Amino acid sequence: MTIGFSEQHELSKQKFKFFVSEHIVPFANDWDNNETFPREAVAKIAKEGILGAIIPKQFGGQEMDPITFGILCEEFGKGSISLISLLTVHGMVSQSILKWGTDQQKEKFLPKLASGEILSAFALSEPNVGSDPKSVETVATQDSNGDFILNGRKKWISCGQIADLYLVVAQVDTKPTAFLLDRKTLGLDVKPITGLYGFRSAMLAELIFDNCKVKSSDMLGRVGFGFSHVANAALDHGRYCVGWGCVGLGQACLDASLSYTSKRKQFGAYLRKHQLIQKMIADMATNVRAARALCLQAGNLKQMGEPDLIMETSIAKYFASKMALNAANDAVQIHGANGCGSEYPVQRYLRDAKITEIIEGSSQIQQIIISQSAYHRFLFESRNARKEKG
Repeated sequence: MTIGFSEQHELSKQKFKFFVSEHIVPFANDWDNNETFPREAVAKIAKEGILGAIIPKQFGGQEMDPITFGILCEEFGKGSISLISLLTVHGMVSQSILKWGTDQQKEKFLPKLASGEILSAFALSEPNVGSDPKSVETVATQDSNGDFILNGRKKWISCGQIADLYLVVAQVDTKPTAFLLDRKTLGLDVKPITGLYGFRSAMLAELIFDNCKVKSSDMLGRVGFGFSHVANAALDHGRYCVGWGCVGLGQACLDASLSYTSKRKQFGAYLRKHQLIQKMIADMATNVRAARALCLQAGNLKQMGEPDLIMETSIAKYFASKMALNAANDAVQIHGANGCGSEYPVQRYLRDAKITEIIEGSSQIQQIIISQSAYHRFLFESRNARKEKG
C-alpha cells in the first residue's frame, strides 16, 4: 500500500488503472501521432463519470476527495499525460462555476459538465501575455443594454478545439473579469494549433473574438474578479492536477526502463546489471516517490482548506515536472536508439514531460511563488522572534 493512501484510495487506484490500461494506453501513441483526442474516447471517459470528478453529487458529479482525484490524475499521466489537459481545464471551469457562479449558472452548467454533455476550456493565455495573466489584452466593453462585447485573442488553449464552453478572462475597464462563453457565439473563431513538440493530444486552439456578445448574466463573479479570484483558484487546481500527472509520467518512465533493462543485453549482461543503469533507476524510483509525497501533502492541505495550499501546490508541481523531465530523459538514454523511435513510448514521454514545465505556470513562475513565500515566512518568523526577545 502506498503511504498516505487509504484502502478506498487503493481500490480507486486499481479502478482508474484498469480504465486507463483498457481505453487509453493502447491508443496513446496513435493519438499522439495524429494530434487528436477522438470524441469517442471522450465519450468513454464521460460515461465513467470522470468528467464530473470534482463536481458535487447534487449536480451529478463524483465529488471525489482531493487525494482520489490526484490518483486519477496520476493514472492518466501514466497512460498519456497529454490527455490530462481534459481533466485539468474541465476541472478548472467546473470549480470556478462551483465557487463563483450564481445558482442559475450552477444549475445550467454543472450537470452538463459532469455528464460530459458539454466540454469546457479555460481561456486565459494570450499571444503577447504568456505568464502574466493579470495583463490580458482581450477586452470586454459594456454596451447600452448592460451586456458585453468581447474582442481579442487567446492562444494555447487546451481542449480548445473540442470545447463547447469557454471560461474567458478579459479586461473590463482594466479590471480582469471572467465570462462564460458558448462555442456557438457569433464572432468566435476557433483555430486548431498543430505541429506541437509535445501534448499533441491536448487539442490546443487559438480563439479569436470579433465583437462577441456576452450577456451580463454570463459574467462569473464580479468585475475585477477574473484574476484575483477566478484565475488564481483555477490555476491552483490546474497545478495540482498536472503535478499528480507528472508523478504518473515519472512512474511510466520508471516502468518502461525496468522492463527494457530486464530484457535487453549489452556487453554480455542484462542492462539492469550495469551500475550506471542502476544509478538512473535509483534516481527515478526515489524522485517519483518524493514527487508523490509532495502531491499528497498538497492534497491533504487542500482537503483541510489550509491557507498555505497555493505554495504547497506550486512546490509539488515544480518538483514533479522537473522529476518527470529528468526521468523521461534518462528513460530515452536507457533505451538508446530505440528510445528515439516510435516502437517505444519513451520518446513521447520526453516530449510531453517538457511541456509540463511550461503549462499552468512555468517552472520559473513556480520558483518566484515558492521563493516569495519562503521570504515571507522567514520575515514573519523573524519579526515574531524579535518581539519575543524584546
